[in-house]
Order: sequence, then structure tokens, then C-alpha cells
Amino acid sequence: MLGSTHGTLTTDLRARVVACGEQPRPDAVHGSTSAGTGAAAGDLDVSGRPLHAPVPDLDRFFRPESVAVIGASDTEGRPNTGITRQLIAWAERVGARLYPVHPTRTSVFGLRCLPSVGDLPEQVDLAALLVGDPLPVIEELADAKVKFAVAFASGFAEAGEEGAAAQARLAAAVERSGLRLLGPNTNLNAFEAFREDLVGPAIALITQSGHQGRPLYALQELGIRLSHWAPTGNEADLETADFISYFAQQPEVGAIACYVEGLKDGRSFLLAADRAARAGVPVVAVKVGRTETGARMAASHTGKLTGADQLVDAAMRQFGVIRVDGLDELQDTAALLARARKPVADGVVVYSISGGTGAHFSDLATAAGLQLPELSAAKQAELHAWIPDFLSVANPVDNGGHPVGDWRGPKIIEAILADPAVGVLICPITGPFPPMSDKLAQDLVDAAEVTDKLVCVVWGSPVGTEDAYRTTLLGSSRVATFRTFGNCITAVRAYLGHHRFTAGYRSPFDEAPRTHSPSFRKAQALMRPGRQLSEHAAKQLLRAYGIRVPREQLVTSAAAAVRAAGLVGYPVVMKASGPQLAHKTELGLVKVALTSASQIRDAYRELADIARYEGVELDGVLVCQMIERGVEMVVGVTQDALFGPTVTVGLGGVLVEVLGDASVRVPPFGEDQARAMLGELRGHALLEGIRGAPPADVDALVEVVLRVQRMALELGDDLSELDINPLMVLPRGQGAVALDALAVCR
Repeated sequence: MLGSTHGTLTTDLRARVVACGEQPRPDAVHGSTSAGTGAAAGDLDVSGRPLHAPVPDLDRFFRPESVAVIGASDTEGRPNTGITRQLIAWAERVGARLYPVHPTRTSVFGLRCLPSVGDLPEQVDLAALLVGDPLPVIEELADAKVKFAVAFASGFAEAGEEGAAAQARLAAAVERSGLRLLGPNTNLNAFEAFREDLVGPAIALITQSGHQGRPLYALQELGIRLSHWAPTGNEADLETADFISYFAQQPEVGAIACYVEGLKDGRSFLLAADRAARAGVPVVAVKVGRTETGARMAASHTGKLTGADQLVDAAMRQFGVIRVDGLDELQDTAALLARARKPVADGVVVYSISGGTGAHFSDLATAAGLQLPELSAAKQAELHAWIPDFLSVANPVDNGGHPVGDWRGPKIIEAILADPAVGVLICPITGPFPPMSDKLAQDLVDAAEVTDKLVCVVWGSPVGTEDAYRTTLLGSSRVATFRTFGNCITAVRAYLGHHRFTAGYRSPFDEAPRTHSPSFRKAQALMRPGRQLSEHAAKQLLRAYGIRVPREQLVTSAAAAVRAAGLVGYPVVMKASGPQLAHKTELGLVKVALTSASQIRDAYRELADIARYEGVELDGVLVCQMIERGVEMVVGVTQDALFGPTVTVGLGGVLVEVLGDASVRVPPFGEDQARAMLGELRGHALLEGIRGAPPADVDALVEVVLRVQRMALELGDDLSELDINPLMVLPRGQGAVALDALAVCR
């Protein structure tokens, strides 16, 4: 049995990992909802990336005291005229003074028109730019100390290379000016009329495409409040992340709903999501681009395991952003999360008038991961006082139909909600059957008004004009009403998952390393810019960060190989080692299970001959300790254009790319996320021990993942790729050993 060198693990692996570098800051406070917890604003992590993002004060954008409309018009038939009219109406609603600006007009819609920005009588909060090229106006607005501007013009980054260059010039001018810009290529959604008669927590909406927000805007007609709409357009300046950070601080916002086509900056987005998670404000997002748009060419296995969308998905999940597929899911999930109280239990009970309906819904809910606990024998006996004995009430609860039409209906609902294991009651009604469906709807509404538990109804009628639906169910702010099974299940799963996530959330930015460890200096000496390291050098890199490698020696002669084998201990593995040698097995440059001096000499000669034939430059041959017993994993680092360094873990070995079983995270992350990565693997059962195999040393694997993350943060962009494959995870208590490694320097 191979002895362990990684020692006894402490309760918290982070203490082990920072042993090679910086200890956690004593002023870091975990689980706080304060946006500035842990460090001063502007703090950077060890890779030079920000740990905090400033929150723009957008109060005067959404509620300005004064507005200037540059290029205002009242000539019928012109696009600017309709925009001017809407802005005037909006300014009246929010109580803002409005100043039309146009060089050749004296009045617009009866308002005095000013010839230029310089003629504005006061420092205005917001300027709407109704001009084809907003760039020349930016400097004038800066001189007038305007706080915000909106550029509606198109023809920028969405229009190709020339447009992208024009947008870059606009962004640079805005940065110099000190004002904040929405757009270009945005619209009037921010200035819509929002209903003010609705109460309760609201949805704040962010869309990069204005039309995609229309279904959520229409939720107001169903009694669901909207507070803000930010149509971010091309995001030359203000971006989705800015609005998430701002909305997370608004007391009236119960949920943030986003339609995202592309992220401007990965770190900014994660910092904003972190701010929302600290505040407990759910963020629900549709992010388009799930399909693979291009293959990344990489020398390492790790670089081929995760596509761009898989990384975005993991990053959102890592910081609690709830990703959904459709706009219907976006509206239903955001509405539930905005209005529902915190759950008191995770158990879901399905209550129906039909055994078929209950069974169908329960199958879908269970497959989606919802917990449908079997009701206790005592609770089932209680329910059978009102429900015939031949019907199942274990969960789902089938009442047979008739009890909902009389006094028994409220008793059944009350009894289910009284069960302490039940946090959610879902009643799927596939079609109206008045008058009983009307009474059932009213009973559910009445129960929802007096319980602290979530009551959901699926009204499956395709008509949707029934009084029980339009008046009774939609008239209640306490019942969550859906039109489809799928949307209900998606929303309830997100609701329970969000509250589980925020209850235990610890911001990884509070604990991110800010100074280099002693390991960094050792690693720097090993880096070779622009080159791929040999296996021997790559393993030295791992060793610098405390990652265990086999006993091995690098030799340059057959005689030295024999001596090395005696020191390492038979049996041994011999491998060619060279700076540009990626996949040795395919070239026949690996020899295993060598047990004698003669085999060592023969293997050395064969490896040298193959290398000469293939034209491979070698720095020597590695004679390595042979380790067989364990689970082969892969751990690696790749660079992403959006998020920077990323860490991947998956099932390793020669079939790594065939299996494609991997999970990825964006640093910084903690031990909890490292363990969650393993739980996401389809083959995670291999680590638990199958067919008589002992459980693997998962703690040691997690430690390696965290040490690789530290390496990724400290070396930053200088480490283009790292691939540890296989990482042999030995039986519990024996550690993990990196049998092979590949590293590519920038």
C-alpha cells in the first residue's frame, strides 16, 4: 500500500490550501448582506482582478429632476417626434422638468426649445440623444455636467467591424467625460408607464433586446408589479452588471429578471451576482447562445472539455443566478421569486382531483429534483376522514373529485398545509369543471391567505377566460398561478434552490488571495514564456504548489535509468519528457510495469529511437514510481476570454475526451464549490466506491482542486493551460497523486 504524504486533513480544507500562501484576512466577514464586506472598494485579488465593483447611483436616471431631449422634434411622421412625445409624457409622470434642444427650432410641442446643450438653464440629470451620431454631443454634455445620457442610435457594434470601431470611440469619449451612458442601440423601454396601483415586491427587468422584455412588462396586467426596465442595448458604458448591482439595493425589488445576449465583462457580472446573493435578491436570466459556436483548439484535454456556454452556465450557478430557457419561464420564475415568502420546509405535496393528474405531475416534479415526501401514516389517516379509503393520499394526494365541492375541501387543504414536512402545496387543475373548480380555486386562495407556506395552482385551461382563473386566482397575491406543469416545476425548483443557496452563501471574494504566496516565486522560475513545459517541469510546477507527484527521476542514459529504477522502486513507468510533447501514449512514448534492469535498458533505447524518428525534442526520460490503485481524474486550468482563468475537474484517463464528464468553475471559489463540482459529474459514484472498490480520498481531490485554483489565480494569464491527467485519487486517507501533467505558458 502506498503511504500518504498529504497528512491529516483539517476540518476546513481552506486552512490546508492557504498553508502554501496567504492566510484568510482577519477582517473578512462571511455571510453578510453588506455590499462592501471584506475589503475596501477597489481592492484587487492576486491576479489583479477587482474584488468589488462600484454601484452606480442610478436614482437620477430612473427618477430625474430634469431632462434634456437633444434633437427634439414635433414634425409628424418623423421618428424623433414619437420619441419626443413619449419622453414628455414620461417626464410629466415622474415630475421632471424637460428641455427640448434643437438648433433650428424655437418650440417643440409648445415647449420652448433651446438651440444647444450649452444653453441649458441648469445641470440636467438625463439627456436623451435623438441624433444619428451621439459622439460629438458627448463632450458638450460633459461640459454641461450632465449625469446620464441615452443613445438610441444604431449602427454600432451590432453592424460589424466599422460599427464596433465607432462604438469603441464612443465608449472612450464617455469614459473621459465622466457621465454615464445607456446604449447605443437602445430604446424607450426605460421610460414606459408602470402601473402604480400594484403593491408588494416588484420585478426589475434588464434586457439587451427590448422586445424580449414585453412578456414580463405584460405581467402587470396579471397583477404583478414591475418597478424598473433597463434596456441596455450595446452596453458601450452602462451594462447588465451595473443594473443588477443597483437593483439589488432597491427595497421594492423582489427579483431581477434578465434577458442577456452577451456579457460585456465576466468579472463585473460575477461581482454583481455576488452583490445580489449577499442581499438575498434572486436573479433570473435567459442567456442566449447555448449552442456551440466554435471549437477551441487546445493542447490540453481540459481545454476541450468545456465550451463557452457550459462555462457561463457554471458561473451563473456558482453565484446563484437562476438560468431559464424561455421567456415564459423567465416571467413565471421571476414572479414567484419576487412575491413568495421564504420557505419553511422543502417538502412538496401534489394535491389533485385526479389520480392521473397527480401521478403525471409527480413524475415530472420528482425527475426535476423536487422532494415529494410520503406523508406520515397519521396524516394519511387524517386525510382519509374526508377522502375515500381506496384513494391514495401518500403524496400525491388524490381526493377523487367530489370532496372539493363541499365542506371537506377546505379541511383537506388545511390538513396538508399543517404537516411540518410540507413547504409547498401544488394543485394542478388541467381544465375547468364548474362549479367545483370555482370552489376549489376559492378554497386554495382562502388557505393561502392564512398560511406561511407556498400555495401553487396550475390552471391548465387553454382558454384562460374563466372567472375562477381571471378573478379568483389572479386576484390573489398569495397564490402562485401557472398555466403549464413545466413552468410551475421550474419556478418552484428555483424558489427552493434560491433560498437554500442564499442561506449558506459565503462570498468567495471575501476570501480571495490578495498577495502572492511563496509558491508563486518557485513557479515563476519554472515558467517559459511562449512554450509548453516538459512533463518533468510541469510536475515541478505542481510540486511548488504542494500537489503530490510520484517518486521519479529524469535521466539521459540507459545506465542512469537502471540506477533510477533501483532508487524509485520496481515496478516503474518510463516516459519520454520533452517541452513540446503533449500526448505521449499515442506516440508509444510510455512504457509501464517494467520490473527488471534489462527491461529498463530496452525501454530506454526504444523511447529514444521513437523520439528521433518522430522528431521530438527530449530533455530526458522519466523513470517513475508506478501507481495503479485509484480513480483516474483530470484537473486543469484554461483561459477564457470573458472570465479569465477557469478550473475544470472531471473523469480522467485515456478516455477523458470520449467521456466528456467534467465540471468547471471560475475562481475565486471555496471548498463548497469544489465539492459541488464533484457532485455534478455523471461518474461521481466512482469516487464513492463501486463493485467492491474502496471509497476514494475525496478530501485529497478537493484539496488538489483548491491548490490548482490558487495556482491559476497567482499565475493568471501567464499560465495558458494546465492539464493534470491522470490525477490518481487513491483510497480514502491515502491522498491523490498527479501521474502526468502538461503546462503551456503564455
